Amino acid sequence: MLRRVVVWRLKAQEEQQKALDAGTIKRALESMRGKIPGLLNLQVGVSEISGGDASDVVMIVDFEDEQALAVYETHPVHEQVKPIVGPLRSERRVVEFHV
Repeated sequence: MLRRVVVWRLKAQEEQQKALDAGTIKRALESMRGKIPGLLNLQVGVSEISGGDASDVVMIVDFEDEQALAVYETHPVHEQVKPIVGPLRSERRVVEFHV
C-alpha cells in the first residue's frame, strides 16, 4: 500500500476567510472518496493551530499501489478538484511512502 500525505498553506491571511477556504478544500477533497479505483482511504483535516510552522489543511490518502496513484493523478474526479484547491493555496508539500 502506498500512502500520500499532502499539506497545504492557504493564501488567505484573515482567519475567517482562511476557515472558509479550508472548509471549501476539505469538502472538495472528500468528494473524491469512493469514486477513484485503487483509492482505499482518504482523510482530510483542518489545522486547529496557527503560526509560522503550521500548515492549514492535510490530506492522507492510501492507494493500493503505484499504479492506483497514477490512475488518481489524471482521473476526472481528481481533475475537478484541482482548480478548487489550487487558487486557494500558497504552498503545497507532499510525502509518499509504503506502509
